[in-house]
Amino acid sequence: MTFNPNADVGGNTARRRGRTTAIAGGGVVGLGAIVVLLFSVFTGVDLTGLLGGATGAGDALQSGSGSSSPIAECETGADANENDDCRMAAGSIVVNEFWVERVDGYQAPTLTIVEGATSTGCGTASNAVGPFYCPADQGVYIDPDFFAVMRTQLGASANELAQLYILAHEYGHHVQNIVGTMQAYPNNGTGPDSNGVRMELQADCYAGAWVGAMTEQTDQNGVPYLLPPTEKQLADALNATESVGDDHIQEQSGFVNPESWTHGSSEQRQSWFTRGYQNDVGACDTFGIDGSQL
Repeated sequence: MTFNPNADVGGNTARRRGRTTAIAGGGVVGLGAIVVLLFSVFTGVDLTGLLGGATGAGDALQSGSGSSSPIAECETGADANENDDCRMAAGSIVVNEFWVERVDGYQAPTLTIVEGATSTGCGTASNAVGPFYCPADQGVYIDPDFFAVMRTQLGASANELAQLYILAHEYGHHVQNIVGTMQAYPNNGTGPDSNGVRMELQADCYAGAWVGAMTEQTDQNGVPYLLPPTEKQLADALNATESVGDDHIQEQSGFVNPESWTHGSSEQRQSWFTRGYQNDVGACDTFGIDGSQL
């Protein structure tokens, strides 16, 4: 249980969109599946290079954008505790309110729960793509099937708070976009000191800061949306940061090459999440420090 069962989350604006996706060429299997499912896992960065050129999901994705509809039966915290789609939709309310208090003129991104596949301003979002933020349309896209992939292929627990960490990480990228961080620090290649790694670690820190403040926001009746996280839930979130570390992913292919990193090591990701959790967003300046401090 993460949400207060009595909390009113019916005001969320998340939409479900997409339809079943056919993958030509035999489907997604094995190590290549990890690559495709981690493509754009957080910022739209292609991680195929981390795994030595594995190719992934066959020849092509054949899909349509499908129709858009609200997330059904998502009115209370109890609904969010029982359903991944509703948990993401309800979480968006709380994360948005967190950032409204910290960013002047904050405008929320759109949140799309992907079923099968849908088109975006950054290409196709599908069940062969991890959660990502698209700056072109200021939208967050999440296929909850990814959480099962984290469990089966990355060794993560991927329970409730880990899922909300992933959501908050994507919203952190939205903040980086609207406040100008992405524009000020464009892609300068890969490696442990690259802008891409710094961008990811800052989003992890932002997510940790939100978890540290996650009980502050309340519904219209003054009921806190979320319950205080337990030690087990915090361990679940830290486990998620570890599972998506570049070194952890590379270890599955038998080598670790820090110069190809785009997201940061497991240790870095856990460290910056913890830094945000113990402090607030003011502690998340990954661009103003020397690389040795990352």
